[in-house]
Amino acid sequence: MSSASPAPSAQAVRIVYDDGTVRRFLFASVIFALVGMLVGLLIALQLVWPALNVTEYLSYGRLRPLHTNAVIFAFVGNMMFAGIYYSTQRLLKVRMASDLLSKIHFWGWQAIILAAAITLPLGFTQGKEYAELEWPIDVAITLVWVAFAINFFWTLAKRNERHLYVAIWFYIATIVTIAVLHIVNSLVIPVGLFKSYSIFGGAQDALVQWWYGHNAVAFFLTTPVLGIMYYFLPKAADRPVYSYRLSIIHFWALIFVYIWAGPHHLLYTALPDWAQTLGMIFSIMLWAPSWGGMLNGLLTLRGAWDRVRTEPVLKFLVAGVTFYGMATFEGPLLSIKGVSSLAHYTDWIVGHVHSGALGWNGFMAAGMFYWLVPRLFGTELRSQRAANAHFYLGTFGILLYMLSMWVAGIQQGLALAAQNPDGSLQYAYFVTTLEKIVPMYVVRAVGGAMYLVGMLLMTWNLVSTALRGRAVDGEAMVVPLAAEPKVPWTSLVFARPVVLTVVVLAILGLIYVTPDSAHVPLIAMAIAAGLFGSIGLILTGGGDGPRWHRMIEGRSLVFTSLAVVAVLIGGIAEIIPSLLVQRASAKTAKTQPYTALALEGRDIYLREGCYTCHSQMIRPLRADTSRYGARSLIDDSIWDHPFQWGSKRTGPDLARVGGKSPAAWHYLHMRDPRATSKGSNMPAYPQLLTDRVNLGRTSGKLAAMRMLGVPYTQAQIDGAHADALAEGQVIADELAKDGYVVTPDAEIVAVIAYLQSLGKQLPPPDDAAEVAAPATGGP
Repeated sequence: MSSASPAPSAQAVRIVYDDGTVRRFLFASVIFALVGMLVGLLIALQLVWPALNVTEYLSYGRLRPLHTNAVIFAFVGNMMFAGIYYSTQRLLKVRMASDLLSKIHFWGWQAIILAAAITLPLGFTQGKEYAELEWPIDVAITLVWVAFAINFFWTLAKRNERHLYVAIWFYIATIVTIAVLHIVNSLVIPVGLFKSYSIFGGAQDALVQWWYGHNAVAFFLTTPVLGIMYYFLPKAADRPVYSYRLSIIHFWALIFVYIWAGPHHLLYTALPDWAQTLGMIFSIMLWAPSWGGMLNGLLTLRGAWDRVRTEPVLKFLVAGVTFYGMATFEGPLLSIKGVSSLAHYTDWIVGHVHSGALGWNGFMAAGMFYWLVPRLFGTELRSQRAANAHFYLGTFGILLYMLSMWVAGIQQGLALAAQNPDGSLQYAYFVTTLEKIVPMYVVRAVGGAMYLVGMLLMTWNLVSTALRGRAVDGEAMVVPLAAEPKVPWTSLVFARPVVLTVVVLAILGLIYVTPDSAHVPLIAMAIAAGLFGSIGLILTGGGDGPRWHRMIEGRSLVFTSLAVVAVLIGGIAEIIPSLLVQRASAKTAKTQPYTALALEGRDIYLREGCYTCHSQMIRPLRADTSRYGARSLIDDSIWDHPFQWGSKRTGPDLARVGGKSPAAWHYLHMRDPRATSKGSNMPAYPQLLTDRVNLGRTSGKLAAMRMLGVPYTQAQIDGAHADALAEGQVIADELAKDGYVVTPDAEIVAVIAYLQSLGKQLPPPDDAAEVAAPATGGP
């Protein structure tokens, strides 16, 4: 990175960096890593021994969202902020613009984490994966993120370094993209202090949710950590980044392609085929930029590989980058339809997610912590031997976790698709396939425990290091930056990289105005144009490419604007057509909305986290349709706010479960799952038998749903309380015939009303016309 041009006759000034904020975020990350992983170990054990669900507040369905939020937003979030605050000040040669905003950011973020730790076990949830927190907390997240963004971009404006180093590029993309993702996905209609309904529903909500969910992984767990890699790996190795030009390709290709890939989470669902295909194609394309970044990181170590054997920091950073490469190879692989038909809804996905979270995020965090803490406290690391022990414990723990989940996922996927010679399913009973993989759940828990022990060892090492030193803030002598040189706007707008980008986007835009038969050739043309055009720029020395990029690096507003455009193109191109499809479907949909009591039951279903183990999406695969019924259509879930298609099946699909079992079976199943389903690892819900629904709120819920387009009449809204009691009495009378006495407003009655309605709002389609042959198992 070149040095900045000093102002004429400017005198060097002494800068004292704000490392107090770095220390606070760092140790908050360490604490929440232990909390999040301890909760993760508990829920892993609950899947083996359901008796560990000792209370409704510590049940699997409520703790699983707490685990994911703690690891993603508390552990990795605080680690990310520590790395950004430390590196940004040194890369820009200036102290953070506002100490007050830094403090608001830190304490506000910890307050949000505390609110999540309280509300999720209490059952306050939106029921959307990685976005469970209710609307008041979402508002707080927005405000704290705005404070962080203002502080960051204000610091950019005050910088004493003209050009922005690659790490800063990734931080900019993170800040602006997370803001867009969070705001759009959090749009809701509140119906109480801790209750709301997403403004999106059905397939529309599914696409928005996984546009958010996939890109939360991309822009919260990946891009900021890549920025940290580009800063801390060269620092630890004492080597420059291998290739500046590869950094450019890595950054722009990654942020543009990543945003399109969300629909690969929805393959073989009721989502329109064009969206599924687009998601799959862009997911496969992610191989190139992801591995470009991995290779750029690993090749930075040229000439320093001998130090990897002896230095724990480099061990963790190199292993972290390697796990990044593994995860970004596996992700595109899983997005291929044939592979997805086997892997989706199984533990293979769980293994994939944790290889990234533990291997990439966890090891990058450990490497950064071991490098930072001695410098933040002016001393040496307490124990190199303990750090090495942590590395080997963590590595072996990750491998046990990944391998056990790969085996469990593939084994269960094959078992679910297995057929007898006559075409019938070999394992028609879902729990039979679950029982086969319980030993792998034990291995997973052992691997997770080993990783947690390693983190405990790291905590001791870091705290001991801090205690033997004293807090030290970094200092530097810098020369204020000269005025920015003027460049004709035409040099920025009509540069060859911009022209190439416009051509590729124009080809892709033709997809929306051409027949379906032209879509694949157009996508191929766009890929070819982008690929060969980029190669041409490189072979000709880049033309004006690198020079043009150096110009926009010196202009943070222009750079940020281009990053926003790159990110928004994919989101707009995917979501707006789906919104139109949903609206058109709503006008002709024959699906009946939930009754007042069923809607209350659905809210309880969400509260207890049932969506974490059950899907409501029957794919057009023989294994699904033979086991659960006719495939799901887009109209089936059109009134679902939020959608409930699910991402993991620890239990069977429930899309058409209505009417398959009597009310008494559901009552027994909730009271003691093993009484009705031998081998089930589902928690018991005895509280549902005695707790009562507050039917005084039901009218307000129906009114909110009508605002979202659900066709409730005013009479239904006004009579919601009476209608719910009347339906509840029918179910209570049915239960009484079998000897089970409940009140008509008992929560168990509402849940039964909801479950019995699933699949009955719309006549099922004709199987013969809609069942497709899967890649595994045959027709």
